[in-house]
Amino acid sequence: MPPRATDRRRAAVLGSPIAHSLSPVLHRAAYTELGLAHWTYDRFDVDEAALPGFFEGLGPEWAGLSLTMPLKRAVIPLLDSISETAASVDAVNTVVFGEDGRKTGDNTDIPGIVAALREHGIEKVETAAILGAGATASSALAALARVCTGEVAVYVRSAARAAEIRGWAERLDVNVRVANWLDAEEALHAPLVVATTPAGATDAIAATVPETPTTLFDVLYDPWPTALAARWSVRGGVVIGGLDLLVHQAVLQVEKMTSRAVTVQRVRAVAGEIFDRK
Repeated sequence: MPPRATDRRRAAVLGSPIAHSLSPVLHRAAYTELGLAHWTYDRFDVDEAALPGFFEGLGPEWAGLSLTMPLKRAVIPLLDSISETAASVDAVNTVVFGEDGRKTGDNTDIPGIVAALREHGIEKVETAAILGAGATASSALAALARVCTGEVAVYVRSAARAAEIRGWAERLDVNVRVANWLDAEEALHAPLVVATTPAGATDAIAATVPETPTTLFDVLYDPWPTALAARWSVRGGVVIGGLDLLVHQAVLQVEKMTSRAVTVQRVRAVAGEIFDRK
């Protein structure tokens, strides 16, 4: 029997490590705004080996899951279906449980990037650059497939990463030029730069930010600002941070799990309060 509207409903974020995740705070803030007092959202440290067992233990009160590394691909065999968006990059960060028990995977990182860009007035760009070639870079490339009308230059450290990016580009039908990481400073002249690298990776090129930079989307949110984002801002460029992405993808997850719309402003305000206290 499907749960009633007033029955307890559960959701959570899974990953390993997971203690740092802000998802519980953001989702709970959304539940408060929506008046969903019977909804709870937790975090669980779950690795790839433990994931099947975790799924087996879920009851009918579960509405959805958020997934972070290393589970975004490992979860796919456990699902009944995945969306076209998730399939385009073989990565699921959202699972929604239907009333019939079906488990559907989706990806809110990609539309979250697009939404964050649009919020800053960026609908279309002629060219763009991506720094890095990991899992987040594939989502960024998928997002740029919707935003960039021309070439996307991707700066990578290894031949293996270069091959992966070329594969994603072909799959996503994006015009990609793969470039060497040693030339990464040239990326900073693109109309839109998306930095998908770990903390500290772009520090060395921060000093080379041009006199009149355009838009930087740095997906990190802690530590913040990165050296690159700080220099970009000082130079007068537009900076979009990882907190913007985190908020937008969380709002989309809440809407998919609860079938209720929540305002971005409320969730962002809660996230901002957390960082103001740091």
